[in-house]
Amino acid sequence: MSESSAEVVADVASAAVAASAAGAAGGWRRATGIAGVAIGVVAAGAAAGVALERMTVGRGMRQKARLALDSAGPYGSLRGMPGKAVADDGTELYYEVDDVDPEAAPAAIGPRRRRLFGRKSPAPVTVVFSHGYCLSQDSWHFQRAALRGVVRTVHWDQRSHGRSGRGVAQGRDEPVTIEQLGRDLKAVIDAAAPEGPLVLVGHSMGGMTVMALADQYPELIRERVVGVAFVGTSSGRLGEVNYGLPVAGVNAVRRVLPGVLKVLGQRAELVEKGRRATADLFAGIIKRYSFASRDVDPAVARFAERMIESTPIDVVAEYYPAFNDHDKTEALVHFAELPVLVLAGVQDLVTPSEHSEAIADLLPDAELVLVPDAGHLVMLEHPEVVTDRLADLLTRTGAVPAGATVKGYGSTSTAQPG
Repeated sequence: MSESSAEVVADVASAAVAASAAGAAGGWRRATGIAGVAIGVVAAGAAAGVALERMTVGRGMRQKARLALDSAGPYGSLRGMPGKAVADDGTELYYEVDDVDPEAAPAAIGPRRRRLFGRKSPAPVTVVFSHGYCLSQDSWHFQRAALRGVVRTVHWDQRSHGRSGRGVAQGRDEPVTIEQLGRDLKAVIDAAAPEGPLVLVGHSMGGMTVMALADQYPELIRERVVGVAFVGTSSGRLGEVNYGLPVAGVNAVRRVLPGVLKVLGQRAELVEKGRRATADLFAGIIKRYSFASRDVDPAVARFAERMIESTPIDVVAEYYPAFNDHDKTEALVHFAELPVLVLAGVQDLVTPSEHSEAIADLLPDAELVLVPDAGHLVMLEHPEVVTDRLADLLTRTGAVPAGATVKGYGSTSTAQPG
């Protein structure tokens, strides 16, 4: 994007914010339309590819292709034992538990684990997965499939995402904060894993949630957490991310985006109609900022698109300001004595891999894994890499027997020691 284009973004988005002040129906519609143009300019690179596709493939054909992908892909179909936790503001948080299958994970609980946890029959290790912004617990589909039955897992939906309830505090116009998400995670742990060792796994906003938990409940980390995995996340300075845009474009977007999102969030129904009407454009944007590989399975790309599309625009708007305020660098000290995995895609445009490197610099004993040809949704783009490193972390923490191995998508086996 050129500097002149960036100024166009600023001008049209500013006009959208100004139009919102009128409050009349026509004004709101005009503001929404102008904001849509602004987003289109920002996404020019992605839109160009979509425009080419539109010249060669009819709309009806594209709709049929989406339906075929939705019906063919098993992604997001895994379900566990459902439960609900209640946050401190009354928000209902949905979670699911996958318990250990005794046949899939033989009892290899020897003296080492008994010494580590101090009891003859220790409570099982529970792995708690926290997802990212505009996603849901289903974003961990491949890892869930591979680990299913081998280790006890909890997957939950962040407030206002997935199957969780809309944030009660946000209904009172209170902003979302990363600190609130940390308290939400504590509520889920209290309900779904009230005892026993924990391994915490967080992607993007989910990793920030784990940091916020540590910041507010350091005794929980000290007493119960035996391992942590940070995937494509950041401990702060997100306001410096350029999203692959030139400096002028980034500055323009940062200046106007909060106001534009506020406008859009206040007319969510109108905007959702616009999102459906411009589905091809947003599919291109989503793919650009989610994946780096050229050969991503179209069904996986469509799966990611569905998750992101399902996040209402008013939820997108109310979360956005929290990221600029996020700074949990000092909270990382609580993980210093633990096995830690820090993993990121080298071509992540949302939380660049430099942010993962910064986390690893503060946790020198952590394993740092940078995945080439990977974007923000690395756990969907290169699931075998993420699952392999996560399985290794779980073995190091004693969460799974040393002989347990995971092989490929959705299959697990237990190798007998030779």
